[in-house]
Amino acid sequence: MIYLDHNATTPVDGRVVAVVEEHLRARFGNPSSGHRAGREAAEALELARRQVADLVGAEAREVVFTSGGTEANNLALKGAVAALGLERLIVSAVEHASVRAPARWLADRGVAVETLPVDEQGRVRPADLEARLAEGSPALVSVMWVNNETGVVQDIPALAEVVRRHGSWLHTDAVQGAGRLPLVWTRLGAHLLSLSGHKLGAPKGSGALVVDRSLDVEPLLHGGGQEDGRRAGTENVPAQAGFGLACALAQAELDDRRRHWAALRRHLEAGLEARLPGVVIHGRRAPRVDNTCFFSVPGVDGEALLLALDERGFTVGSGAACGRGEPSHVLTAMGVEPTLAYGALRVSLGVGNTREEIDRFLDALVQETERLRGFAAVAGR
Repeated sequence: MIYLDHNATTPVDGRVVAVVEEHLRARFGNPSSGHRAGREAAEALELARRQVADLVGAEAREVVFTSGGTEANNLALKGAVAALGLERLIVSAVEHASVRAPARWLADRGVAVETLPVDEQGRVRPADLEARLAEGSPALVSVMWVNNETGVVQDIPALAEVVRRHGSWLHTDAVQGAGRLPLVWTRLGAHLLSLSGHKLGAPKGSGALVVDRSLDVEPLLHGGGQEDGRRAGTENVPAQAGFGLACALAQAELDDRRRHWAALRRHLEAGLEARLPGVVIHGRRAPRVDNTCFFSVPGVDGEALLLALDERGFTVGSGAACGRGEPSHVLTAMGVEPTLAYGALRVSLGVGNTREEIDRFLDALVQETERLRGFAAVAGR
């Protein structure tokens, strides 16, 4: 199998596996316990917290461990709206389902939820946000840093400046950006930032919400008061220890990873354009994270092409991994026509991918595209 779907999930780094296994087998204490085994677990958890904080340029006390990006996004939206007593929430049109669903939940409970449009490249215009915030009361604004489908990077510092000037608060889903772009929490300017371990070589079930120390959040879970009362429940020490190490590795290896991804994507996109005339690369004119290419092949159904490639051993994505069946809401928001939106495929690269794999993928893609177009032509007659 040639795996090209790292925005959906990444393989767990072997160095991380060793740390997780150590805590599963030998360091299994409850971090809330006062004996040696508990203290060792607590120390491991705090090391992980510092490693996560270091990756994003935050303070360790600002890191709240969660089960992943979905819980972090839910805690950010529901928790901040409740703690701040807000009656207004603004979300961009290209957010992940784990932001859009809690936004609908809040709307059902009386919060005024507004959708912020994007341009044809998938970016929020600061002027649009400025106009929205000028129209009413302070709001929580949620705009993802890096889009999981297109890889397009939002100008979060510019948006944060607008939000703060209007006395509002900003949450950013940084799940696809952390470990792939340099990240300094204070320079981004957001008040809340979501992270997920399994997007950067850590186990599933690990993640965090970074909360500005000037802000509080109402917990979703109540119980033993873990995470300074912000997220009850015995912490998943093995997974979070792995998450912490994955963050440290991502920080240390970031420059090398980015160079590797950028070279592979240039090779991929040059091959797409040379061998598939008419191919459309979405978000091409916007800043994008180095590892992501989201493209459409005109005249070919994307799901059929994905399945055909899967049969040949190539694992690619067709947008978000969390629910399909309709054209990409991201591409729809960007004004992409439905036939192209239905036909989109995403290649998201990892540290282990090679130029040879890209060449083999391009060969298979061209062959399957020609085969599917042939079937379509026969069916059309």
